[in-house]
Amino acid sequence: MSEVTPTIESRLAASPFLSEARELMKLALPLVATQLAQMAILTTDVIMLGRLSKEALAGAALGNAVFYMAWLFGLGPTAAIAPLIAHILGARRGDRAGVRAVVRMGFWVVGLVSIPLTASLMFAKPILIFLHQQPALADAASQFVRPLSCGLVFSLGFQVLRNYVTALERPNASLWVMLITIIFNAVADYALIFGHFGMPKLGLFGSGMASACSYTFSCLAMIGVVFATGDLRKYRIFRRFFRPDWSKFAELFHLGIPIGVTVLFEAMLFNAATLLMGTFGAVSVAAHQVAINVPSITFMVPLGVGMAATIRVGLAAGAGDMIGARRAGFTAVAIGAGFMSATAVILALFPHQIASLYFAADNAANADVLALTAQFLQIAAAFQIFDGIQVVSSLCLRGLKDARMPMWITGAAYWLVGFPLCLGLGVGLNWQGIGVWTGLAFALMTAALLLSWRFVCLSRQRT
Repeated sequence: MSEVTPTIESRLAASPFLSEARELMKLALPLVATQLAQMAILTTDVIMLGRLSKEALAGAALGNAVFYMAWLFGLGPTAAIAPLIAHILGARRGDRAGVRAVVRMGFWVVGLVSIPLTASLMFAKPILIFLHQQPALADAASQFVRPLSCGLVFSLGFQVLRNYVTALERPNASLWVMLITIIFNAVADYALIFGHFGMPKLGLFGSGMASACSYTFSCLAMIGVVFATGDLRKYRIFRRFFRPDWSKFAELFHLGIPIGVTVLFEAMLFNAATLLMGTFGAVSVAAHQVAINVPSITFMVPLGVGMAATIRVGLAAGAGDMIGARRAGFTAVAIGAGFMSATAVILALFPHQIASLYFAADNAANADVLALTAQFLQIAAAFQIFDGIQVVSSLCLRGLKDARMPMWITGAAYWLVGFPLCLGLGVGLNWQGIGVWTGLAFALMTAALLLSWRFVCLSRQRT
């Protein structure tokens, strides 16, 4: 009797790690695409405002920085929704009441935190002047932020629904909404900034209004998708909306606040690096802004893998299957590190070619910024794998409901290791931009080593 060649499916079934990789990527790919779609929306805003004026673009950049900091404070509790639901469904697959309570309390949290955060955005101009920004730019930023602040609650509401559908392993729902929002945002920008389609020409104020409308649209569209999709509708997340569940409410804050602080630590480090670059001159700032854009794009892939890992680890942990949780985490780290290793090779081999995509190489005036950008990209190549490992490991730990220790780890890695090195090498030793980027690389390496070791130890203890 002749042997039957094993099919791909049978091989996957025979290997737990290959099977886990398949399930992980089914969930991760739409999440990666959603992250890239969000970047496309931001890119649309930059292009539109760049055509309006450089002053408008600078004002929006400052305004977005203020808005982003407020948004981060509200992000943490919404990010806690996915691991909480994963644990509930891992323990009891059909627990609709538990899932509904988490989502309901997620909306309550958003409503609560949005009030002070939106109010704080009304003071964008005095905040920026206090931070020694030029009064004209601070005024322009305020024009942008005032209408944009109205969209904060809807942006956070979208995150609640996005984490809900992701936890149910239905990430395509948020992907389709985000793809449609790209079109909506582009049309709204075109109409409200430049006064087309019968709309008034509102310039910078119109851009903020268009973004707020886009946030509102994405939130309402997600609600529509939830009601239109049987697997999502059956949980009836708006049923008994005003019934409190104080234990879930408290758990969202208990897990969410460390998550938000962790993200804040990283965002503040890179913002501080940009401010340091500003002390070295326009060439350093321009090279930094371009060079940081490249790893920001590649970062979206391990970020999406990590978000999927939160669900896969959480489902296994909720079911008491710590071997499965450990396997899901190791698989995710391997995929994230593998992808970033490939991008590291590309950045190391072709830094000048990549820099030339942003600056005209045939213009002699760009020679200095091109050379510096290429140097930064080579350092980025060195930290790519660490960047992938740290984000996936952090999100795997989130799947174990471990957020407080990762918060302290990232705080130490970024502010006790990274920033002092950026300052010491960049300013103290006068390495300037090279020193700052070297400090960033060491920060990411430290975070990657400590977070991955934390997952190894924690999953072993619970096995």
